[in-house]
Amino acid sequence: MVSRKWYADGLHFSCQECGTCCSGEPGYVWVSKEELRGIAEFLKISEPELRAKHTRRVGWRISLTEMANGDCTFLVDKTSGRGCAIYQVRPAQCRNWPFWGLNLASQSAWNRAGQRCCGINKGEFHGFEEIEKQRNKRNG
Repeated sequence: MVSRKWYADGLHFSCQECGTCCSGEPGYVWVSKEELRGIAEFLKISEPELRAKHTRRVGWRISLTEMANGDCTFLVDKTSGRGCAIYQVRPAQCRNWPFWGLNLASQSAWNRAGQRCCGINKGEFHGFEEIEKQRNKRNG
C-alpha cells in the first residue's frame, strides 16, 4: 500500500521576494556550471570573476559564498526591501524553495518553515505532482 503524503492535496506558496530564506543561517547554496555561466552572463562579469568573488569549493561541489552574518552573497537591499540580486537566474536550489524534503517531511515542518517564510501558505496553489517534481530535483 502506498502511503498518502500529508500534502497530497497540494500547498499554497508565492515568493514574496523578501530575502528571508537567503539570510541569517550558514549553509550551502549549490550551483552547477551551467548556473554559474548564467549568473555571470546576467551580472555581465566573467566566470572566473564570479567564482573568485561569490563562490567557494566544498569537496567536489561549488556553493555560493555568504557574508559574515550568514546572508547570501547576492542578498541586497532594494527600494522595496531586501531581495535577491540574481532572482531571475537564481540557482535551482533557490527556485525549488520551499519544496525541499526537509520542509515537506511533515505538516509541522512545513508550518515551522512558514514561521520564517511569509510566502508559505499564501498565494499560488501548487499541486502534488508539481511539488514532488520540485522536491526531487537535484541542486547544483
